Amino acid sequence: QLQLVESGGGLVQPGGSLRLSCAASGFNLYYYPIGWFRQAPGKEREGVSCISSSGGSTNYADSVKGRFTISRDNAKNTVYLQMNSLKPEDTAIYYCAAIGYVSSRCATDWSYDYWGQGTQVTVSS
Repeated sequence: QLQLVESGGGLVQPGGSLRLSCAASGFNLYYYPIGWFRQAPGKEREGVSCISSSGGSTNYADSVKGRFTISRDNAKNTVYLQMNSLKPEDTAIYYCAAIGYVSSRCATDWSYDYWGQGTQVTVSS
């Protein structure tokens, strides 16, 4: 069974950092572009970042550019989202998702086939 599991969320003060992980089971994450998304209460889901199959191409939402970094460790079958200089407006449930085909590019407005259950990130003093 194909499954994505997010971890690393929690409560952090403004200006702090967190690293989210997206681990796969049941399939090899290596082949697929991965996206990170978030949804805050009362708001629509927002694409945060994505990384291509090889890791050679990445994209970021304007709201997180310069603060968040997406990366992948194919040996560990895991994709990471390093989040620095966190702001209260980054508070949301963060989800990772995979596209079910190989691509040298990525975009968060593509159709994603597999989704994790999400991890809560709260930025508050």
